[in-house]
Amino acid sequence: MSILVCGSVAYDSIMVFHDRFKNHILPEQIHILNVSFLVPDLRREFGGCAGNIAYGLKLLGSDPLIVATVGEDAGPYRARLRTLGLREDFVREVPGSFTAQAFITTDLDDNQITAFHPGAMFHSHLNDVRSATDATLGIVSPDGADGMLRHADGFAACGVPFVFDPGQALPILGSEALLKCLQQARYCTVNDYEARLMCEKTGRNEAELAREVEALVVTLGAEGSRVHWRGEVFEVPAVKADAIVDPTGCGDAYRAGLLHGIAAGWDLPRSARLAAVMGALKIAERGGQNYKPSRADIASRYRGAFGENPW
Repeated sequence: MSILVCGSVAYDSIMVFHDRFKNHILPEQIHILNVSFLVPDLRREFGGCAGNIAYGLKLLGSDPLIVATVGEDAGPYRARLRTLGLREDFVREVPGSFTAQAFITTDLDDNQITAFHPGAMFHSHLNDVRSATDATLGIVSPDGADGMLRHADGFAACGVPFVFDPGQALPILGSEALLKCLQQARYCTVNDYEARLMCEKTGRNEAELAREVEALVVTLGAEGSRVHWRGEVFEVPAVKADAIVDPTGCGDAYRAGLLHGIAAGWDLPRSARLAAVMGALKIAERGGQNYKPSRADIASRYRGAFGENPW
């Protein structure tokens, strides 16, 4: 049985500017901005929410199935999926398009300038989750708005429980669409900023939103996470990382742990504890898919943090 992971597959081009943007952007000339940054450091990472979540699930021993759209330049990403043993049944290529891409330039103060090209991601509605007849659990993570709404409808029509993870797509989803997806979902996960934004857009507070689903999970960064489940609120602490290197993909690693726990029949607080372990392991490595713990490593970190065996 598979976990369907709906969301973006993307390339991340990450560049480092060995100076500070503020030294080259003149406030009084902002209306005629024309700057160029020399970026001697460049790395290209495999990313996107669906790609990152599926990667984490594979580390945990789950069977994820990515549901995403890619462009004609997806050859290297497809080759990576095959190397990782991730199936491509629902990775659809859109002719005449590029795979979604983020171009991120970081300066010495850790300020970032990012340009994002959605490309094939805007055609995510071409996929239909109802075609995956062996799915037992799903997640609708950030993607093209039409695709997210269609995937939520598809899961609801099939009776497949899913996690609604609006994330960066919150600004493009209207209040009615947000509430509908929430009511169709069994679980929802957002970070604290996204939770506030969802409250503002829907006119409901966090407790009211939590009543629409079986569980609402709000991540709080270094403060851990807050789990609304069965009428109670559980505080799950963060797990201490070996190093704080790169937060890129930490939320996706967290969601992989959450999904794995839910699929295994765990309660939500326990699933959130595994999620916290995955986030801590990811943040110690650059990129969203470069951490490589074994299941034994994950179990050891879980045991050390929470005093119990995860499996």
